[in-house]
Amino acid sequence: MIYTVTLNPSIDYIVHLKNIQLGELNRMDSDLKLPGGKGINVSRVLKQLDYPSTTLGFLGGFTGNFISEWLHKEGVMTDFTNVNDDTRINIKLKSVSETEVNGLGSAITTSEAEELLTKLQALTSDDVVILSGSKPPSLPHDYYQTMIDLITKSGAEFVIDTTGSDLMDALKHRPLLVKPNHHELADLFDVSFDSIEAMLPYGQKLLDMGAKHALISMAGDGALFFTGDHIYTSNVPVGTVKNSVGAGDSMIAGFIGTYQATKDPLLAFQMGVATGSATAFSDDLATKEAILALVDDVHVKQTK
Repeated sequence: MIYTVTLNPSIDYIVHLKNIQLGELNRMDSDLKLPGGKGINVSRVLKQLDYPSTTLGFLGGFTGNFISEWLHKEGVMTDFTNVNDDTRINIKLKSVSETEVNGLGSAITTSEAEELLTKLQALTSDDVVILSGSKPPSLPHDYYQTMIDLITKSGAEFVIDTTGSDLMDALKHRPLLVKPNHHELADLFDVSFDSIEAMLPYGQKLLDMGAKHALISMAGDGALFFTGDHIYTSNVPVGTVKNSVGAGDSMIAGFIGTYQATKDPLLAFQMGVATGSATAFSDDLATKEAILALVDDVHVKQTK
């Protein structure tokens, strides 16, 4: 089974308006409410690709009910830990430029945090766990590390898609995949990049530090993939970008679903790029039809 973990889910409230005037009354042109959270996005896209997964994490209140009901309607399997506090709402203002206002997250009690950890004790070596996104401030600072310890003791594989010290601390535990974008890669090593070539030593360093595969997304410039002693690049298909939210999560879903089914990392890379692109060209997360329409437009080539 593929499990996704979203510690800080949300309702993403997407508001479209032509121009926003601060300090004035603004009227929206349209709005949309969607279940949010990186692991939830991964599970929703895995479902589109016919790969079963189970979503774990914390949900509470009327906002948590909205997310749970949405996933149930889509046929996504869930095993959330119920919490007393309401799940947060994130506001995505799409106007001349895109502005985001994200909530802090639920206040998680000690017993609620322990309940989620208990669920991880049932993992087996046949499972893979995708750990995605931020932690609510109420969780212990080492909560990701505690989850990783439980996952690795079970023999399961794990993917980690977060930033900063949580990502760096996870590398020594041999994650199956890490997926920073090019800005996050620069921040990890406190450097800046003026070319794709300048990124290559730092992508390789992620493998040297323990990752089995590393995927670096570069928006319109394509993606880099590091595996073993080889580095690969891909283009991105041509299309109109409508939605940057969830594209990276979709890339992970396309990669992990395909890799678990085929054990072919290059095919997984190609599918990951196609899946991330399909979401970028959609108002919500990509559909299976949109993903498959792009696969042949993704070209992978070896650079090393």
